[in-house]
Amino acid sequence: MNPPKRSTIADIAARAGVSPGAVSFALNNRPGVSDETRARILSIAQELHWRPHSAARALGGARAGTIGFVLNRPARTLGTESFFGDLISGIQLGLSGSHTGVNLLVARDLAEELDTYREWWNGHQVDGVVVVDPRTPDQRVELLGELGMPAVLIGSRPNPPGTTPSVWIDDSEAATTVFGYLHALGHTRIAHVAGLEAFEHTRMRTAALQDFAATSGLTWAQSFGTDYSAEQGASTTRALLSRAEPPTAIVYDNDILAVAGLGVAAEMGFAVPERLSIVSFDDSVMARLVRPALTSLHRDTVELGERAARLLLEQIEKGETLESRPGPALTLEARDSTAPPGR
Repeated sequence: MNPPKRSTIADIAARAGVSPGAVSFALNNRPGVSDETRARILSIAQELHWRPHSAARALGGARAGTIGFVLNRPARTLGTESFFGDLISGIQLGLSGSHTGVNLLVARDLAEELDTYREWWNGHQVDGVVVVDPRTPDQRVELLGELGMPAVLIGSRPNPPGTTPSVWIDDSEAATTVFGYLHALGHTRIAHVAGLEAFEHTRMRTAALQDFAATSGLTWAQSFGTDYSAEQGASTTRALLSRAEPPTAIVYDNDILAVAGLGVAAEMGFAVPERLSIVSFDDSVMARLVRPALTSLHRDTVELGERAARLLLEQIEKGETLESRPGPALTLEARDSTAPPGR
């Protein structure tokens, strides 16, 4: 069976009883047809499920009507991280009413992510991109600048004016809030089970722990990198709790790591929070449903994605690079997984 024929401008013109030129004017929102005719043409185009051909659209200078979003994370861990599901929901919410879609791709590595941006832009497949997990230095931001591609970075700090803007949440301040809370409870041996060391937010949280330890008199504080998987979260926690002097508090970079650590603590007889306090940088449904419920840093990830999408749309509409904007505020949600040491 042959696939259905793709609708063309000629098909719309025949149905509407106008010339192909009039259809082109209507579809590209150009003068030359009455409002009534334009409305009739757009209605017929929708009925016929007409979509513009990317090459023709590019030649005409029209927009793609799509933004891109590349996730360069292991596909297996993405399926368990609620953060990205919430972020994508927020991006979709930010695009609502704009008739703009999202082209989502999971990249195997940085090279594939860079190649994807080149392919999308050169093929006029997207009008701009949302970028996550900033690095220092960041080849992706450098490439997007060279291409002249509108972009918004979801990051940990505001970028300088004239560069790719970010929607940012200060990870240094966030980390200091967590470590300060544990120190106020009386903890002086704190471990940080972190994510990938290449990421800016991992480095900022790691530096924040060392700065806090130096100024607050912690007896021991150290960060340990992982790939965000439950397996590495469990193995790192097991090694920490096997130390001659194990930490009395562990902070995890996401809820998957934290829940894995909670399981290992139970396995090794470390009662939470009596012998070990646990904190997560992510506040997902999972963090609230496990027992004990996890003390977490709460941020509205849906709103974070929504703000990024709206900033990107505004840049595309204005044709200029805008300034960075703050993301939603963070709050520490103290739950049953934290207490003074040796309670």
